[in-house]
Amino acid sequence: MIRQSPYLRGLIRNSLSKVGARCLTAQAASALRESEPMVRYEEYADVDWNNLGFGLTRTDYMYKSKCTSNKSFEEGQVTDYGNVELSPAAGVLNYGQGIFEGTKAFRGEDGRILLFRPDQNAIRMQTGAERMCMQAPSVQQFVDAVKHTAIANKRWIPPPGKGSLYLRPLLLGTGPTLGVSPAPEYTFLVYASPVGNYFKEGTAPLNLYVNTEFHRATRGGAGGVKSITNYAPVMKAITRAKEQGFSDVVYLDSVHKKYIEEVSSCNIFLVKGNVISTPATVGTILEGITRKSIIDIARDFGYKVEERLVEVDELMEADEVFTTGTAVSVASVGSVTYNDRRVEYKTGDELVSQKLYKTLVGIQVGKIEDKYNWFAHEHMITNGITNEQQSANLDNETMVPSVTLGSTNLSSQAHEPGSIEYSKVTANVAKETTQ
Repeated sequence: MIRQSPYLRGLIRNSLSKVGARCLTAQAASALRESEPMVRYEEYADVDWNNLGFGLTRTDYMYKSKCTSNKSFEEGQVTDYGNVELSPAAGVLNYGQGIFEGTKAFRGEDGRILLFRPDQNAIRMQTGAERMCMQAPSVQQFVDAVKHTAIANKRWIPPPGKGSLYLRPLLLGTGPTLGVSPAPEYTFLVYASPVGNYFKEGTAPLNLYVNTEFHRATRGGAGGVKSITNYAPVMKAITRAKEQGFSDVVYLDSVHKKYIEEVSSCNIFLVKGNVISTPATVGTILEGITRKSIIDIARDFGYKVEERLVEVDELMEADEVFTTGTAVSVASVGSVTYNDRRVEYKTGDELVSQKLYKTLVGIQVGKIEDKYNWFAHEHMITNGITNEQQSANLDNETMVPSVTLGSTNLSSQAHEPGSIEYSKVTANVAKETTQ
């Protein structure tokens, strides 16, 4: 039951500290007191934050919304994390009609929760949905879903400097279809997991292998969008590479087989003198949000950044190589192996990649001023309440979480048990108050 969740009491307490006890009815306050022995508030979940890798950790809640073909998505709900029921004829199961995104929430040293550019993920999902003939949520609904999922799972956000909360939005064709056609219904989900470093090497330089047998994408395909169909085909190449001791695989273009495209899970950059080069996004390469951010930071540092066709021979002659991605952040490359030739690159704290990495992370956790406005006002959360909820002019209304607690609801609306919604509650709804 949700009343037994260690997170719930913290959510309610944080809300009360902002809006005052007057927002609770006497009945709800009594229910809270009665549940005291059952609920223990914890600021953080019971996780070994010092040894946090990149794996799935089950958290408390997820977001869910649905829509039928040619209609808008319904208002979503944050519900208990759990399995999703699908028809065996679902479009995503039969024809791979699915898209996913990845973004992160960071805990700042000042207590704020910072969401890194979720609006860009929303736009990219819409682009992918158009390519895959799917309905997509609006940018605002996408961002709201990510924010509410982060708020609900706040205790799973690692302490400052220990990692981040990885948020995985999913857009799935869940309606049944037998013939090859778009699904009649779509489901939008967001779940979360605390994560540390993506690669097992941690912060150590990566060892990459240039694969000449398999290709990640082809011209006219879906390589430029985050379709789920892009990832299973690379697993064989990754598995082989890791069996030989490599961290990941660099893929070449499928036409000329001499231009580098990207790594299985991230974009790639090379440094030569004062010039930073990265493959242009021409339909076969994913337009990474971290990639875009690093390009902006590098140009502000005075580097010349080129987005163009990059031959594999240039990669082997580079001074430095690094990768970027939401999951990997910015990772230095220690070596690249191509046609049995291994090239090693400079490593250490003085690398260009380290300079860019420290700046990016500094912005993400609030230590460095965000002059790019990546953390827009609405992408910050304080004490479990989003900034627009705190600053909005609600007249006589106050924004608080509406939580179903057993049979007692903290708002005037009744929702599905085990769900959390954020709604306006009249401040004087309770005539009785509690201290």
